[in-house]
Amino acid sequence: MITINIDKAKTIAHDKRREARSAEFAPLDIKATIPSEAIAAEAARQVVRDKYATMQTAIDAATTTDQLKAAMP
Repeated sequence: MITINIDKAKTIAHDKRREARSAEFAPLDIKATIPSEAIAAEAARQVVRDKYATMQTAIDAATTTDQLKAAMP
């Protein structure tokens, strides 16, 4: 039987979350530098921030691997 260290699993989940967040932010970072698109880009960036903040909370609260898998994108 395989024993899973939940703390290490959470660390891996957070790393994957950060990678996914960075990938979603990349196009918005470029748009944020264009004056005509900056306001819309910042609104979209806030949506991404909220999404990943919720995901971070769910990962931190997880006590099983199934809960971790459910929290991931």
